[in-house]
Amino acid sequence: MTVTVAPEAFKFVSFDAALIRRIAEQLVAMLGIDRPVHVVVDETTPLARVQVTIGDTITVSVESGALEDTRRPTSQSEDATAATIGRALLMTRDRLHGGFGEAPADDDLTLAQVSAWSTYCAGRLSRLGLPISQQRWRYDYRNRHGFTDAADATFDRVWSADALTWAELMETAR
Repeated sequence: MTVTVAPEAFKFVSFDAALIRRIAEQLVAMLGIDRPVHVVVDETTPLARVQVTIGDTITVSVESGALEDTRRPTSQSEDATAATIGRALLMTRDRLHGGFGEAPADDDLTLAQVSAWSTYCAGRLSRLGLPISQQRWRYDYRNRHGFTDAADATFDRVWSADALTWAELMETAR
């Protein structure tokens, strides 16, 4: 599948469109995405929001903070780029082919739902060999679901799952 990146040259951050394209192409192939992907990076903000529009082309709109090296502001992190685009593409694949058709629109998801779904995606990306920090996602999950042994046990189930539906994820994440 075709992957395009905009802008092709960055003015405000030290990002490489060719690197973003290469990473996205690898993820598209690895995840079996069946349509073109267009990655649009807003380099004018250090925030980290990611939005996906699903149509004939999947458009991943990313604020530059989501691809940034946290130790070197305005510099791109290859790991953050792969993790961010990978989560967005997995969520898209879930919506299209994975039993997540009844999931609310992205803007209507609660923070707890986003946390559970992100954990589910991060666990799958980790098993595919991407360098994903389980502790980072455990902390995020705890912030939304509680700092308890029960929440940790649920996190472990969500992290290690491979084929949940939206209903199963919501039941697991309660």
